[in-house]
Amino acid sequence: MEDETTALADGQQWDLAKVGARWQQELERAQRYFKSWHDRCVKIEKIYLDQQSDQTNAAKRRFPMLWANTSVLQPAVYARVPQPVVERRFKDAQPVARMASELVERNLAYMGDEADIDSIMRAVRDDFLLCARGTVWLRYEADFEPLDMGVQPSDAPAKEGLPEGLLGGMGEDRGAPPEAISDERVCIDYVHWSDFLHSPARRWKDVTWVARRVPMTDEEMEKRFGPDAMTSLQAQAAGSNKGTTQTERAENEGKTHVWEIWCKSENYTVWIADGAPVALEVSEPPLDLTHFWPCPRPAYGTMSTSSLIPVPDYVYYQQQCDEIDLLTKRVNKLTDQLRLKVFYPSGDGAISPAIEKAMRPENDTVMVPIPEWAAFTDKGGSRAIVTLPIDEVQNVIIACIQARKQLIEDVYQITGISDIVRGDTQASETATAQRIKSQWGSIRIRDRQSELARFARDIIRLAGEIICDQFQPETLMLVSGIKLPTMADKQQMQMAAQQAAARAEQMGQPAPPPPEMPPQLQQMMQQPTIDEVVQLLRNDSIRGFQIDIETDSTIEPDEDAEKQRRMEFVQMIGGFLQQAGAMAQQNPMLVPVMVETLLFAARGFRAGRQLESTLEQVGAQLSEAATAPKPPPEPPAEQMIKLKTAQVKAGAERRKAELGVAQAEIEHRAMVEQARGEAAAQALQQFLVPQPAYQ
Repeated sequence: MEDETTALADGQQWDLAKVGARWQQELERAQRYFKSWHDRCVKIEKIYLDQQSDQTNAAKRRFPMLWANTSVLQPAVYARVPQPVVERRFKDAQPVARMASELVERNLAYMGDEADIDSIMRAVRDDFLLCARGTVWLRYEADFEPLDMGVQPSDAPAKEGLPEGLLGGMGEDRGAPPEAISDERVCIDYVHWSDFLHSPARRWKDVTWVARRVPMTDEEMEKRFGPDAMTSLQAQAAGSNKGTTQTERAENEGKTHVWEIWCKSENYTVWIADGAPVALEVSEPPLDLTHFWPCPRPAYGTMSTSSLIPVPDYVYYQQQCDEIDLLTKRVNKLTDQLRLKVFYPSGDGAISPAIEKAMRPENDTVMVPIPEWAAFTDKGGSRAIVTLPIDEVQNVIIACIQARKQLIEDVYQITGISDIVRGDTQASETATAQRIKSQWGSIRIRDRQSELARFARDIIRLAGEIICDQFQPETLMLVSGIKLPTMADKQQMQMAAQQAAARAEQMGQPAPPPPEMPPQLQQMMQQPTIDEVVQLLRNDSIRGFQIDIETDSTIEPDEDAEKQRRMEFVQMIGGFLQQAGAMAQQNPMLVPVMVETLLFAARGFRAGRQLESTLEQVGAQLSEAATAPKPPPEPPAEQMIKLKTAQVKAGAERRKAELGVAQAEIEHRAMVEQARGEAAAQALQQFLVPQPAYQ
C-alpha cells in the first residue's frame, strides 16, 4: 500500500481510516437488513442436507420433502450449458460486424469451457432453488511478460496465483502494449449466498454498492496488499476464523475475510477486512463496464416490490413438511409395534410348564402333551393363550399414511410440481391429453426457467463486454482460430502493385498483371481487417447497435442441435438453388432478386454465417453477369466473310502440307482475295434484291 492512512484514487486523496469506518457501518447495516433472510436460509440448508441438531432415532425419521422437490426442479429449470450466440442485431450485409460477431462468439465459447460455467450455473441453480438468490462475480486476468524496452520484470504487475475476486479484474493495465501480455482470460467466480451483500433498495437499479466476501490466507494478503496489511490486521486475528457451522469454521481456519466493494454512486472500489477499522485499499474500478457492476443482477426467486429480500419457496410449504415429518415419525413408531406378542399363564399349576415349553422359539415339536387335560379345557383351551390386538395398530398406520399422502399432494399443488413433471401418467391418456398436461404442468416453473436463462445471458454479455474492451487483437485471433489481415498488410500489397506499375511505365512497357496469390491469401485479403474489427468492438455505443449477445436454451438438452442446423441450412440452399436456376434461365433479370433472397434466408441460420461471405461474392458475380450488356449481333455479310475466310484457311493448311510453304502462301493469298470478292458480291446482291411488301 502507498501509505497506512491514505490512498490515491480517482485523482484525490482518501483517508483509509475514515473510508474503513464508513464501510464497516455500511456492511453491518446491510447484514442487519438481510439477517432474517440469512437465518432462514441457514435453517433451510440444514434441512436440505439433513444436518439437524437433534440426533435421536425418532428425530432422524423424516420425509425428505425439500430434497425431493429440489431434485425434481433442478433439471427442470437448468439442464445444459448455456452456449453463446453472437449475431448482428440487424441481419444485413455488414462484413465487419459479421466478423466481429464470429470472433466474440468463439472467444466466449472458449471462455465458458475454461471457466467451467456448467458447474457454476449448477451452484447458482441450487442457491436459487433453496434460498431464492444466486449470483457470480466476473474479473479480468492477464499474465504479463517483461518488455525489451528497458522494462524490468518488477515493472510488470505480477498477478499469477492471486486468489479469487480481490485479486482479479486488473483492468488498469489494459494500456500495456500487446507484446507485454502473454495470456488473457475472463474468470467467473461463484459467490455463495452468504458472501454477497448490496445496499438496501427496492429495485436492482436503485442499488448503490455491491460487495462480496473472499477468505484469504496470510500469504495471499501480503502478496496482494503488501506487508503493511498484516501489521494493521493483527488486532483482528481473533475474528478471522468465522463461520456458521463447524465445517465452515474449519474451512476458514487461518484465513481473513476480505470484502471487495464496488460503489457506483462514488465510482470507486474498496477492499476492507471483515471487522477491520482501516480499509486495505481504495482505487478506481479496474473495469470500465456499461452498468458498472462486475456481477449480473442476481437470479431472484419470489420477491415483492417493496424490497430485494427474496422469499425461499420452502417457506410456503414448511408447515405441510412439518406435518409430514410428524406423521412419518408416528408411522415409524407404530410400525415398531407390529410384532406378535402372546400372553399365556405362568406358574399356575401343572398346565403352565407345558404351555411355556410349547411357546419357546427353539421348540419345533408339532405335538405337545398336556397333562391334566380336563383342567386345560376348563380354562378355555385356546383362550388360555391371548395375542396382542395388532389390527387396530395397522388401521392407525393406514390412516396416517393416507393423511401423509394428502399432505404430499398439497405440497405438489403449492410448488406446482404436477404429475407430468414428475413423469407420472396413465396408459389410458391420449397423446393430446399428455401434451396438454405437459404444456400446463410446467407453466408454473417457466418463470424460474426464464430467470436462470436471463441470468446466464447476463453472464455471457458481461463476459463479452470484458472481452471486447480488454482483449488484445492477437488474443482474439489466437483463441478464435481466425486470421485476419491488418491494415498495414493491405496497404503493403497495394503499394507493391503501384510500384510495379510505376516501374513498367517508366520503361515504356505495359503494366504487368498483379501476381497470382494463393486462394487462401485472396480470401484473407477480401476479409475486413482486424483493425476495423477491434475499432468496432472497442466502441461501446456502436457495438451495442450492431452486435447482440444472447444464449441458446438452458432447459432442453439437444446434442444434435448443431448437426440439425447444418442439415436444415443445406436443405434450404439446395431447394432454393434448384428453383432459382430454372427461373434465371427464363428471365436473367431476376438473378439479383434471387441473390438477395438467398442471402436473406442464409443470414437467418447460425450455420450459414461461415458461408455468407462466399455467397455474397458468388452472388455479386452472378448479378454482374446477368445485368451486363450483351454485344450486338454481327451483320450477315461479316458473318459470311468470316465463314469463307475460315474455310479458306483450313484448305490452305492442307495445301501447305502438300505443296510446301511458299506455294501454299501464294495460293492462300489468292484464295482469300477470291473469297472476299465472292462474299462482297453476295452481300451486294442481297442488298439490291427488292424485298416483298407486307400488307
